[in-house]
Formats: sequence, C-alpha cells, structure tokens
Amino acid sequence: MRNVYVCSPLRGNITENLEKVKQYGKFVLECGMAPVIPHFYAEILDDTVDEERTLGMTAGTSLLFRADALWVFGDNITEGMKKEITFAKHLKLDIRYITEKDLETGGKKYAKKLGKKKR
Repeated sequence: MRNVYVCSPLRGNITENLEKVKQYGKFVLECGMAPVIPHFYAEILDDTVDEERTLGMTAGTSLLFRADALWVFGDNITEGMKKEITFAKHLKLDIRYITEKDLETGGKKYAKKLGKKKR
C-alpha cells in the first residue's frame, strides 16, 4: 500500500481543520492508500506557540521521507503547506491537488483516475 502525505491547512480554526483532515484521511483510504497525517501533532503540541508549531512542522515534514505521494487538500494553500509542497518536490514525490468536487465524488471513484504510479 502506498503512503500518501495529507497536506491541508491546520492554523486558523484548528478544531475545524482537524475535523476536515479526518475526511481527507478517509478519502485517501478509500483510494486504497495509507494516509500520513501530520496534523495529529496538534493533539500533543500547541500550534499557537511558535516553538511548538515549529517542532510539529519539522516532525510532520520528516514524515515526507516515508511518503510515496503528497496530496494537497482544500481551497487555500497556507505558508506551512507551501513548505511541505516545496519539500515534496525536492523529494520528487507525486503531488496531486484534490478539489472539493473530487471529495464529493468519493475516493473509490477517484482511485480509478490515479492508476498505480510508482515513485
């Protein structure tokens, strides 16, 4: 099973964004892949404290070394997401942008579009 790093907003409305990332993780699973979700560091770190946010971002970004792909979810690309995307490009990961329409279609239907691309 391929590992997909879930790239989506966290800062701002953290509670709402943590709920959304659960939906994104389920979507990845429905596509037959394992979601890698760095947002859950927010459960043990305080994202409003700069030092803890930096630690969480560093730990989260390190998960990209084990990912096969990075999928970008949401309509906004935040500064934190831009850093993750840049690092994923450096690692030559498969990067996909998942729209709200894709989410409505559901992962099982979307998975057919993906194929079995290897890194």
